[in-house]
Amino acid sequence: MSVRHPIISVTGSSGSGTTSVRDTFEQIFRREHIAAAFIEGDAFHRYDRVEMKREARKAAAGGDPHFSHFGHAANLLEELEQTFASYARSGQGRTRFYVHDEVEAQKHNALVGTFTLWEDLPTPTDVLFYEGLHGAVVADGVDIARHADLKIGVVPVINLEWIQKIHRDKRDRGYSTEEVTKTILRRMPDYVKYICPQFSATDINFQRIPTVDTSNPFIARAIPTADESMVVIRFRDPSGIDFPYLLSMVHDSFMSRANSVVIPGNKLDLAMQLILTPMIHHLVDRRRRALCGA
Repeated sequence: MSVRHPIISVTGSSGSGTTSVRDTFEQIFRREHIAAAFIEGDAFHRYDRVEMKREARKAAAGGDPHFSHFGHAANLLEELEQTFASYARSGQGRTRFYVHDEVEAQKHNALVGTFTLWEDLPTPTDVLFYEGLHGAVVADGVDIARHADLKIGVVPVINLEWIQKIHRDKRDRGYSTEEVTKTILRRMPDYVKYICPQFSATDINFQRIPTVDTSNPFIARAIPTADESMVVIRFRDPSGIDFPYLLSMVHDSFMSRANSVVIPGNKLDLAMQLILTPMIHHLVDRRRRALCGA
């Protein structure tokens, strides 16, 4: 953690909706005139798309059918921790981009499924913002969670997460339902070891729960909409949270536990704005006071 160079980390599984949360943070940064450096978790995958398929086949031939992007072996977790530590110390670091589709390929002048070259983060910035799979990992001698000042978990219930992933990968990446299902199954041990434990380390979790039947996610024709969902917001430390104000501002919300609020799914952006804006202000104001007193 760092007073002068704070880090915000948004963590969620593939298909969980972290990109939508990033959009909300970007709105806050623009509105509040906060300069942010951005890191995408996919930039710290160890292999590009072709290499990953080759390594997965090699692992399966060697008796490991569960080699996945969720696990340590397929990611540069030590390098990610070093980047967090470097930014916390000096406000500097390096990242790159993983090219997911043709739109990104044109933007970065690179092939789909490859990485751009490593480059320095912009300077100076007020905060570092991470969005990806491993923003609060503590495993195998790596402790990324300790470097982040605000950790956010995005955790839809698992059937909804799978529905979102299946529809995204079929629409955006041309995969079949069967291919995506195989990927989900292959990742499950790493999901349990590396992904789930992070949500006990996060400061806030946003968990979307559908109010329609998702019993068989592999045949769902559509992703449940925000109007067909509720969101459970869990605070690790509820002290300092103005729950009466939050409940008054978000219509039809209620508290389910002393540290949890339930809101209509279509009010998620509003709730995030209300909750996160003062937290971001606290980090930035603390940073500016520290710099002025240096």
